Amino acid sequence: MSDQHQSTTVDTQTAPGTEGTSEAHLQRGLSNRHIQLLAIGGAIGTGLFMGSGKTISVAGPSVIFVYMIIGFMLFFVMRAMGELLLSNLNYKSFSDFAGDLLGPWAGFFTGWTYWFCWVVTGVADVVAIAGYANELIPGIPLWIPGVFTIAILLALNLPTVKAFGETEFWFALIKIVAIVALIITGLVMIFTGFQSPAGTASFSNLWDHGGLFPKEFMGFVAGFQIAVFAFVGIELVGTAAAETKNPERNLPKAINAIPVRVMLFYVGALIILMSVTPWTEFMAGHSPFIGMFSLAGLGIAATVVNLVVLTSAMSSANSGIYSTSRMVYGLAQDGDAPAVFGKLSRRKVPQNALFLSCVLLLAGIVLLYAGKDIGAAFDMVTTVSAVCFMFVWTIILLSYLAYRKKRPELAAASKYKMPGGVAMVYVVFAFFLFLIWALTTQPDTLTALLVTPIWFVILIIAWLYVRRSPHHRARHEAWTQSMR
Repeated sequence: MSDQHQSTTVDTQTAPGTEGTSEAHLQRGLSNRHIQLLAIGGAIGTGLFMGSGKTISVAGPSVIFVYMIIGFMLFFVMRAMGELLLSNLNYKSFSDFAGDLLGPWAGFFTGWTYWFCWVVTGVADVVAIAGYANELIPGIPLWIPGVFTIAILLALNLPTVKAFGETEFWFALIKIVAIVALIITGLVMIFTGFQSPAGTASFSNLWDHGGLFPKEFMGFVAGFQIAVFAFVGIELVGTAAAETKNPERNLPKAINAIPVRVMLFYVGALIILMSVTPWTEFMAGHSPFIGMFSLAGLGIAATVVNLVVLTSAMSSANSGIYSTSRMVYGLAQDGDAPAVFGKLSRRKVPQNALFLSCVLLLAGIVLLYAGKDIGAAFDMVTTVSAVCFMFVWTIILLSYLAYRKKRPELAAASKYKMPGGVAMVYVVFAFFLFLIWALTTQPDTLTALLVTPIWFVILIIAWLYVRRSPHHRARHEAWTQSMR
């Protein structure tokens, strides 16, 4: 089947839950411009602006290699996802191909786990936005920016998917401009031999303070344990696949650019930061971006970077609302969520699923008043979210293995093959095992790792209930027949 024919007809291998449906479908309203910036926005989290101080302080200059390795490994997860999504254009997201290739249970577990990841991350973002708003407008009641944020996000997502894409385009653009400004400012400081209380700005600062691995191997490992959280959301391109114009062209372009973005935005920014100021000067809880602009004599840096970080958190929450609503919509289509969430508005937007996501984000406002120790609980919750993201990435790779085994003709005909194929999947699995081990090396992340299975216990109980329905029995029987 040619690409042209495949894009204009309904594939005989329909996505789970779409059999016989005649209702409206999600609209392909995201252009190449939107999907490219969505990919960048997903790859640049608030972690880079605020979390990099802690990462540098525990790993030193070796953090450069940490980001390079994580970005390299996750690129293959994205390539596997891209090949699967383009093998059948009826797939709305990765929970669809998981359900189709691994069985209905996989669609259920992947969809709800991804939903849970983004709800938790969204709640975290609402709390963060309230904190940043308090920095800009001291004394403002915390619930005001919280409610205001949720209202704005709902207003941005309800009209059309294009409105979401346009908003995310500008959010991502602000993040890019901030990073490029940092790199240019830093290069000027380095080449002019800028003097500060910490010393002279020079690339030699990268190795003059204990070498590239000053904290030795365990410091290097600790860097992974923090940095992996900065990459959550990198798979957002896959959630947007069902609403992307010309996915055969735009999806590969967005995925292929991920390594370049990681090198420029993460590695480039970190090299500049540690060249201007020795890594020994960085501290957790302090933004290296604010510190460098302040050194350069840009007095308004604190305000500007606070606005950028607020925008970054807003962008993340916006992505969270978008992806959770689409995932719940897909789950409802498959009978894995109440049918009311499977309805589209006249503008082809899953508005009921959107309302559900926004109501759950209100939990962030409750957290704002939960007490002084919210920071510690907050870190643990976001760690749980990141571990669950790793589960989703693993399911994507397991789906790829099933696809290569069960649909060899599609794999052979693919125009967008994953580099390294099956062998590379096992390399990435080994890397994920290393990450799990890294999480056990620090007390706070170990606690989160031990708490995470509670979510899967809840899901197993829910699945045992849901799978007994006549609809699910019929789906399972149909899937079993299709695999013979």
